[in-house]
Parts: sequence; structure tokens; C-alpha cells
Amino acid sequence: MEGAVEKVIEMQGYKLHIVETDKYKTNTFVWRMKAPLTKEDVTKRALLPQVLQSSTAQYSSTTALRSYLDELYGATLFVDLAKKGEYHVMSFSLEIANEKFLSDSEPLLKKGFELLAEVLTKPNTSGNAFDKDTVEKEKRTLKQRIQSVYDDKMRYSNVRLLEEMCKGEPYALQVNGEAQDVDAITPENLYEFYKQVFLEDEMDLYIIGDVKEEEVKKFASELLQFENRKPKECAKQEVSKTEKVNEVKEQQDVKQGKLNMGYRTNIVYGDPDYFALQVFNGIFGGFSHSKLFINVREKASLAYYAASRLESHKGLMMVMSGIDLKNYDQAVGIINEQMEAMKNGDFTDQELDQTKAVIQNQILETIDTSRGLTEILYHNVISDSDISLDTWLSEMQKTTKEEITAVAKKIELDTIYFLTGSEAGA
Repeated sequence: MEGAVEKVIEMQGYKLHIVETDKYKTNTFVWRMKAPLTKEDVTKRALLPQVLQSSTAQYSSTTALRSYLDELYGATLFVDLAKKGEYHVMSFSLEIANEKFLSDSEPLLKKGFELLAEVLTKPNTSGNAFDKDTVEKEKRTLKQRIQSVYDDKMRYSNVRLLEEMCKGEPYALQVNGEAQDVDAITPENLYEFYKQVFLEDEMDLYIIGDVKEEEVKKFASELLQFENRKPKECAKQEVSKTEKVNEVKEQQDVKQGKLNMGYRTNIVYGDPDYFALQVFNGIFGGFSHSKLFINVREKASLAYYAASRLESHKGLMMVMSGIDLKNYDQAVGIINEQMEAMKNGDFTDQELDQTKAVIQNQILETIDTSRGLTEILYHNVISDSDISLDTWLSEMQKTTKEEITAVAKKIELDTIYFLTGSEAGA
């Protein structure tokens, strides 16, 4: 990315990533914490960031905290959870105006640091427990969030595909945890867990904006210091070869069938052929000009939607389509045909060039926002690699037809999941 270089500095207990750029009107702080996904901790990890952003020692109600954000010229604070490969990642994002654009020039960067430090290190507690009302309120919200997946059949079928495909692997766990584990969380045991994650997680702070490195380092070292740690690594999972495709049909009262197919790509972010995999996915199912969209949806009129997406750190590709219940065999057949076409190099130079152009635009659009840029830079933390944005773009542009067919030949269909209605007789 022109004019924006990531500097990574070892701080006490975490890494500080600074991107000095005048591209954005705001300065963005993103604090990320990652640990291996485990059944014991997944639900607590889903609840913890919500509790921390709800109130703090100084701002002891959500209203007080939000009204302070308004005072900071409408700063925004929000939290997020993600699964990246076998890791569970908590994110805290704070976006605050750049003081250079304000007439009275308040020290907003410093205030941003102080607020982030308050949220992370001075929670709303009494004794050795989080505030009881806050925990109860966030537990109710978490249950609703978990339930919402079951109500949205598109998301539900994707979750079910991963549960079937990754049985016995941490990746089968849901990002928001398990509904049945929420009640067992107490203000006391959540506070114990909070102390544990700040001792053990791998932690990274991204500061992106029109900032000066020395000033950022000064605030970071004054306000955010933690014990040094050696973060836990995920156990390397040996995935057994797919002898036979696992086919799962589930009946519910649905009018439209949800067909989800899961593949093992055998390629992860940081591998030399990862860039070719990106281009493969673009031609196969990533975009509206892709084979799945044109052949399954447009030509055969079989699907309401048909697309594929990659999980770059786990080595998976998922195909998602919405079809009439009676069209299952035909849809599976056409999707398999498109995969065979890719393995045989049956795609044109025009498809190749168009896909590269669309991927490049997508990446450039992503880094148009500071949060999107953080997302791309964080791939290197998850994969323990060091791939610059320029490398990503240039390697993708160099990808040849031969490299894409070689990638296609590594991809194996693992599981087909079909959510169907009762009248399909499935």
C-alpha cells in the first residue's frame, strides 16, 4: 500500500503495529487477542469482550461510557469475535477523530489510549468479580446471538456443514460458543478467566492513522503493560485423507433447500501456492462472473444463489447455494462438473484476467478503511508469516493457468450438507 508501512515493535506483553498514513480522517486502535479454540473456553471468550465494552471502573454504566465516547467527538468503540484457523480472536476497535482536524486541538490520541487502557485493564468489578448486572445482561444477549444462527437458515447450514466436516477438530466450535454453557458463567469465574487471558493470550495492538511513532510508543508503554508470555500455539492437526464423501441431509420446515459443500484445499495462508488458490476461488465461485454463479444459477436456473469462499488459515473452501428441494442431485452434479473443469484447466484467459482484476480491486477496497487494512495485516500474525500487501498483489498477478490447475488438483470434496424440507422425501 503506497505511503503506508507497518512497523512492528515488541512491547511488554504484546506487539505494537504502527501504520503512519494520512489516508484516513480518523485514528484507529485495534487490540487483538488470540488463543487456541477450546470447548472449555469458547463461550467465556465470546462473553468477555461484551462485558468489558459494556462498562468500566470509571464509566460504570453503558450510558456513561457511550456518553464519554460522544464527548470525544463521536468516537466509536466496538468488539468482535472471529475464528481464524484453529484460533479464537477477540478484537476491540476504537476509532477517534484526528485532533489535527479540530480547531481546539484536544489531545485525542492520548485520550484514545487512556480509554482503551480503561476498557482493557480497569473493568467494572466489585471484589474479585465482574459487576453482576452487566454479566447477566450480556449473558442474555449472548444467548440471543447464538440463537440467531439457528433462525437464519443460510448461516445455520454453514455452521452445520463445519460441525459435520470438522468433527473432533477445534474448528467445529462456533465462534459465539455454546448456548448450554452460558448459564454456568458467573461474575467470579469470568473474572478469573479475564485475568488468565491477559496473562496467556497473544496480544497485538494496531494504531493506524496520521500519528507519530515516538508519541504512540510513549503512550503505549505508559498505559499498556502486561506480563511477557510465550503464547500458546495450536496443535498441528493431521487431517486424514477423504476416503469417501460424507453426505448429510437434515430435514426442517424450509421451503428452499440449502446445499453446502465443504472441501479441503490442503493449502493455507503463507504457502507458496496460496495466491493461486485465491485466483482459483475467484474463477470457481468467488464472484458474479464465476463458474458456479453462471452455470448453476444463470444457465441451469437451479439456484437462488451459488458461491464459494475460502477459510485461508484452516485450508477449507465452502460452496453455498440455495436450491429447490427437488434439484439436489442436479445441483451437486453441476457443481462437481465445474470443479472438474477447473482441474482440467477448462477456463479462458479472459476469466483469468477478469478474476485477477476483481481480486485486486477487492483488496484495494478493503484497505480503503483502516479496519480492513488491519484485517489484512493480521493474517501474518495468525500464520506467523511476513507477507506484505505488495507481495500479495504482485504474486497474485503472476499466477499462471498451470498453477491454478495444480491447486485445483489438490482440492478434495469432504462433506455435502443439505438442509431440506419434508416434501423432498430426502
